[in-house]
Amino acid sequence: MTKTKAILAALGVTTALTAPALIAPLFSAPTAVAAAPTVSGVQDFSDLAAKVTPAVVNVAVTVKAGADDGDDTQMADRGQQQQMDEFMQRFMDQFGQKGRPQMKPQRPAQKAQAVGTGFIIDPAGWVVTNYHVAGKADSITITMNDGRKMQAKLMGGDEKTDLALLKVESDKPLPYVEFADATKVRVGQPVMAVGNPFGLGGTVTTGIVSARGRDIHSGPFDDYIQTDAAINRGNSGGPLFDMDGKVIGINTAIFSPTGGNIGLGFAIPSSLAQPVIAQLKTNGKVERGLLGVQIQPLSEELAKSMSMDSEKGALVAQVQPDSPALAAGVKSGDVIKSVDGKEVATIRDLTRTISAMKPGTSVKLGVWRDGKDMTLTAKIGDQKDEGTVVKTSADKSDKADKKAEPLSYGVSLAPLSDDVRQELKLKDTVKGAVITSVEPGSPADEQGLKSGDVLQQVGKDTVDGPQAAAEKLKEAKKTGKPVLMKIYREGMTRFVAISPRAA
Repeated sequence: MTKTKAILAALGVTTALTAPALIAPLFSAPTAVAAAPTVSGVQDFSDLAAKVTPAVVNVAVTVKAGADDGDDTQMADRGQQQQMDEFMQRFMDQFGQKGRPQMKPQRPAQKAQAVGTGFIIDPAGWVVTNYHVAGKADSITITMNDGRKMQAKLMGGDEKTDLALLKVESDKPLPYVEFADATKVRVGQPVMAVGNPFGLGGTVTTGIVSARGRDIHSGPFDDYIQTDAAINRGNSGGPLFDMDGKVIGINTAIFSPTGGNIGLGFAIPSSLAQPVIAQLKTNGKVERGLLGVQIQPLSEELAKSMSMDSEKGALVAQVQPDSPALAAGVKSGDVIKSVDGKEVATIRDLTRTISAMKPGTSVKLGVWRDGKDMTLTAKIGDQKDEGTVVKTSADKSDKADKKAEPLSYGVSLAPLSDDVRQELKLKDTVKGAVITSVEPGSPADEQGLKSGDVLQQVGKDTVDGPQAAAEKLKEAKKTGKPVLMKIYREGMTRFVAISPRAA
């Protein structure tokens, strides 16, 4: 199972792919559409639907059997025969006569099939859909609203934004639709979704924009438009229209405990999709900028421990070797507050801003360090791999050693002996004091510290052993304020701010 799919499943969020097959054409040429009239007090969407549906298409894909069965691109939507076989098998398992063998139908291995939605953005045959629909397909067939079927070629895909670009060949111009500016979308405005829910064919649903800027933790670029227009499995890759007949989003996910619509659908905004699609059309891939830092969000405690008056910014947990950040002088513990004068309110802001920049671009970084603001200049690199966002949740390890020193923060510390280094697989370059135990319910436990973590810094000062750490923590306790700690765990560093417990 892919990381994205695992996160979505944990949240009860499922991708909006389809089930049984057929097509759902849904959009039309960029002809101006008058505001939808009202009939007996009910808004009439028939003219708008007639205009846009010719450019919306069904996207049917096949994937080689056995290829990465957990991937979003594959078995999320299966053919009708496969679903019927599974239903009949469950029926036989539950109600079959006692003593009779429960026979499973033996079917030869075959290619997996899935169905989603797409829409044409150019009369020459360029089609947009989701990456999880067609990104890893063996073959792709699109079906137009008028029943025409055409083989499509994948011209490029971007898994991080879940977008893919297809191309079909036609002897005459195809109906198409245009994008609108999603930055101007307002909560409460009416929208129309067109797609292929459950393989039923072209289906039109309407609703309103429920929210903007939704982060459903599916990736680093989450900025979804939320809508209550009915979106179900099979709508993936389909367009979300404004009342002018222009695309403001690409439907990609739903929040549902059952897999059906409950009024929580999510669409990739056109403002995010357009530059990605433009790069896919030109290069077949997306080129992103790289700064080279591991970052984590600021909490109220972290901000206080660093004498900051707000929680806005991205805390640098670690600077990667040979990175643009290292060359610019960025240090672990810095807080990046702005890029070229643009405020960085969250780690997502930093990720998006840097990723959108062309490699080689020089930028000014507004940084908070040691209680004061400063400016650094960095030359953006080329992102070959996604930068790391340090998670604040904790995991693992029950590693302990001798001579542990209990502290008022709920941890016991010991030296990094040769045995400890071997047990934790630590390089000689890793300095600090190992946490041998964490008292349940203590401030350290509440912040997710674990046995086996290495304490490397207290406040602004690095520590090389438990004695130095104890002295710094004792000094910090006198202030009564949260103390900043730098923690090393399994090759990564992160910062926590811990308040001393009452005596």
